[in-house]
Amino acid sequence: MTEDARAAGTAGAAPDGGRPVALAARGLHVRFGAARAVDGVELEVGAGEIVALVGESGCGKTTLARGLLGLVRPAGGTVEHGSRPLVRTKAGLKEFRRHVQLVLQDPTGSLNPRHTVYEAVAEGLRVHRVEGDEWERVAGALSRAGLRPPERFFLRRPHELSGGQRQRVVIAGALVLEPDVLVADEPVSSLDASVRGEILALLLRLRAELGLSVLVVTHDLGLAWNIADRVAVMYLGRIVETGPAADVLLSPRHPYTKALLSVVPEVGRMEPVLLTGEAPDPSRIPAGCRFRPRCPAYAAGVPADVAARCETVSPAVLPAGDGHHTACHLTEPAAP
Repeated sequence: MTEDARAAGTAGAAPDGGRPVALAARGLHVRFGAARAVDGVELEVGAGEIVALVGESGCGKTTLARGLLGLVRPAGGTVEHGSRPLVRTKAGLKEFRRHVQLVLQDPTGSLNPRHTVYEAVAEGLRVHRVEGDEWERVAGALSRAGLRPPERFFLRRPHELSGGQRQRVVIAGALVLEPDVLVADEPVSSLDASVRGEILALLLRLRAELGLSVLVVTHDLGLAWNIADRVAVMYLGRIVETGPAADVLLSPRHPYTKALLSVVPEVGRMEPVLLTGEAPDPSRIPAGCRFRPRCPAYAAGVPADVAARCETVSPAVLPAGDGHHTACHLTEPAAP
């Protein structure tokens, strides 16, 4: 195993409570030229689990989500649905996407303005040639998404709906195929604050009623606090901390997670931490710990032996207790 493979880790993103795995990245790499956008990521979403994937813009979280959906071809690693690897044939991808559905952040851009709500929700059924009563399936999906009575919305077009209603239509379009995994990319970022809570409550209800697994991609740690069972923190193409939501958000171990949380009113309990240095560039990843050039702990001074490792060795994802894992030399056990 290479040093990079060891550093990426395999234990750092396992589902809690021994859940079966619904969706997983296994050593996933996605590159755009010299840019290592996703750099050997290991991530698992358990059955019936909500995982929040958080990090700054440009950290690679949306690219990871697209890789998990089979929308970009990886340079290495695999994607698994349950225990089955994704088959990258036309038929294999089509079957996979029936079970793993995407919910985009901008409902206006997701919906064809010329299509009625009925046509928008029925499109997936027609693409996948799903048998059965189309009207009943569309009505059921709209009802589960909170648009009731569904017949009231059938002939409406996107411009006749509120932002929250449009997002519910997008969610209904995913639900109509009866998937077992949703990947929601910033699902409430374009909505008013008054509507955000309604959509988050809907995702929680769908998880409870349908047993859905959900990967929520977000820069908002407050959202993660309100909805996630488990949080995975991503920095410059890698997962650097993961664990139960309350543990990660109330007792963060990684300096990057601490900095992100320090400016979140809902969960921050510390003085704001200003990250210095240039914004991450995935085509120029530094040697050693990739967070070192911006790390407040390193800048403040660490023991010489730790500093040497920070400068030369990429930290592995290691257990920190109670399902919590982190990739930081400051949290590694002392050498015997």
